[in-house]
Amino acid sequence: MFARSIIRLPTTLSRGFATHTGPLSALPAVLHLKTGQSFHGRSFGSPRSIFGETVFSTSITSYTESMTDPSYRGQILVFTTPLIGNYGVPSNNAPIDSQDVGVILESQGIQCSAIVVADVAEKFSHHSAVESLASWCRRSNIPAITGVDTRAVTRLLRDQGTTLGRLAVGTDACAPAPASEQYWDPAVENLVDQVSTKYPYQLNPTGDIKIAVLDFGVKANILRSLVRRNAAVTVLPWNYNFNTIRDKFDGLFLTNGPGNPSQCMEAVSILRKTLQEWNKPVFGICMGHQIIGMAAGLEAYRMTFGNRGHNQPVLALASAGSIKAGRVYVTSQNHQYALKLSDPFPQGWEPFFINCNDSSVEGIKSTPESGKKVWGVQFHPESAGGPLDTIEMFTDFVDECRMHKAENVKMPVAATIDVASFMVEQPARVQVTA
Repeated sequence: MFARSIIRLPTTLSRGFATHTGPLSALPAVLHLKTGQSFHGRSFGSPRSIFGETVFSTSITSYTESMTDPSYRGQILVFTTPLIGNYGVPSNNAPIDSQDVGVILESQGIQCSAIVVADVAEKFSHHSAVESLASWCRRSNIPAITGVDTRAVTRLLRDQGTTLGRLAVGTDACAPAPASEQYWDPAVENLVDQVSTKYPYQLNPTGDIKIAVLDFGVKANILRSLVRRNAAVTVLPWNYNFNTIRDKFDGLFLTNGPGNPSQCMEAVSILRKTLQEWNKPVFGICMGHQIIGMAAGLEAYRMTFGNRGHNQPVLALASAGSIKAGRVYVTSQNHQYALKLSDPFPQGWEPFFINCNDSSVEGIKSTPESGKKVWGVQFHPESAGGPLDTIEMFTDFVDECRMHKAENVKMPVAATIDVASFMVEQPARVQVTA
């Protein structure tokens, strides 16, 4: 009892460890769903209204990483965790070197259209925090609503599927809900073209293997996971004709991205030619996995509500590198589309992972008989945030690239990669970045 009295901090001192977010907006806000439901609350972000696709994430932590994930482009993100914002927002600046890629979070800014929370924290505390969640949303022109029964919203979305919505703020919140035809569907747009890089660029150019990355909306931790394994990374626009420069590289990586993969048939066509004529390692994540599957002859479909969270279990159906058949891995996911499980599978391909909850395809790979080294996974091995059960898949990929390079060391390979020449060969498309 005496020890407890000695180490107990004064109430005024203990409260000083947290920073108050400042006064929150008194503006009313309401989330309208196209199916007719409305949820009232108050605004704590930008005082503007927005349309989008309403989705939910079950992730408990890493709201900053989720909000900056380009895969959330065009979406109104509902957090199922009751309290959001309690550790604030860090500075998003990092060096560009052999260990990092210029940002702390997953991109340079917020990518989702809006956020919906049950209770936004009025105080935040973290050693790296520089501002509150409310301040970040206002500065980034992102609307946000608090005081919503997110459990009720999640149950609706779980039962009826992902639903188009509108977050109305201020005077718009007092107006009637939009008519059905007024709701905007981001799936009709090529969201990948909006978030992909508009020009090629390099990271860690002194790395011992050269990896080309097709950017469909890449998360920073994917690039970070490659450069930290000493790969020289060249990031290319999503529709860049990789076949014109493929012999300069030791491997190809296809990233995650937002929206409907059918909007990226140009990339599917290019990759199909690559897979037919090129024998070096290829690895794809999320959207990249879907592009690989479609190039192999599989179909993609829209799931009812997709998988978004950090606790999705997947069962490995085959062994490859660090992955062992029969083991269940817990994964981080964020996707609305998936590949159809077909029987028979396309020749030269086999299922790699399957989701333990809904039996959706979570991965495919080339068969040993095909002579190829190609993998695709629907989940995110790099996490950020989430579990690191499958992070060593990056090591598997770069090690395979090194082995292939060593086996073909006598083949002529360009000593350097002239990024400027890429722009002459094929100018990249202009994009809009957040």
